[in-house]
Amino acid sequence: MSSAMIETHEQGLRHDARRERWALFGLSSPALILVLVILIIPVGWLFYLSFIGADGQFSLENYQRMVDRKSYRRIFETTFQVSLITTGLCILIGYPLAYFLSQLPSRIAGLCLITVLLPFWTSLLVRTYAWLVLLQKRGLVNTWAMDLGLWDEPIKMVHNLTGTLIGMVHIMLPFLVLPLYGSMNAINRDYLKAASNLGASPTRAFWTVFFPLSGPGLFAGSLIVFVLCLGFYVTPAVLGGGKVIMVSMKIASNIELFVNWGAASAMGVVLLLLTMLILWVASRFLRLEQLAGGGHG
Repeated sequence: MSSAMIETHEQGLRHDARRERWALFGLSSPALILVLVILIIPVGWLFYLSFIGADGQFSLENYQRMVDRKSYRRIFETTFQVSLITTGLCILIGYPLAYFLSQLPSRIAGLCLITVLLPFWTSLLVRTYAWLVLLQKRGLVNTWAMDLGLWDEPIKMVHNLTGTLIGMVHIMLPFLVLPLYGSMNAINRDYLKAASNLGASPTRAFWTVFFPLSGPGLFAGSLIVFVLCLGFYVTPAVLGGGKVIMVSMKIASNIELFVNWGAASAMGVVLLLLTMLILWVASRFLRLEQLAGGGHG
């Protein structure tokens, strides 16, 4: 084949490749436009407002306020503290639950998973107020406990950190169980049989074989729960009773009470950057596409 024919063939291939790229771009353009409208433009506007001061001029006063005032530092500390504790409690409850489901026959496990998914079928606000009814001083929990003689006086379980954690753990638990169950269900049981054949006890086989293989699912579920907790609003606002103030609540108060879009935007930007930093650090240990399935490949 002559050089001219080869060059003509290569030009044809390049032309076809360009045409295919433009065709793919045309097919994906509606999705790109949607992302631009609902994500990129609002986030860009958020960044812009965060640099606008009270006088309407470009200023760093919104960020300087967060540095100077200790109250902002405490709000961020509370947000991360609540998120960490909620994630830890979800791990303590969710790991045994996911392990139990993974040991069941697939049909029975599928039926049991319905109970895990059941809370998603109820409004978040309804679930939060249901906990308020259950945990208040004259609620069902205190009433039954006093009737059974477990304690004599009503215990304060709402409008504090305890009630906030109970409500958040209940809401966040499925986000840990689902990827963790997927990771556990994908583990080849022959590995455990091989460990037993080599003399490992069931406990040793679990800690040396099963637990490490379920690690990616556990890490993925924990990361999902932690990141979701950082921006949580409804449950802390209702069950915390204004005593557990998280970043999302402060952002809302800056807008609703003080109509200070600059201060609210600055807090939103800082929280967004911190979340992106956490995801970037997490990506060093786990491929982010595993967050959907909790694989261990």
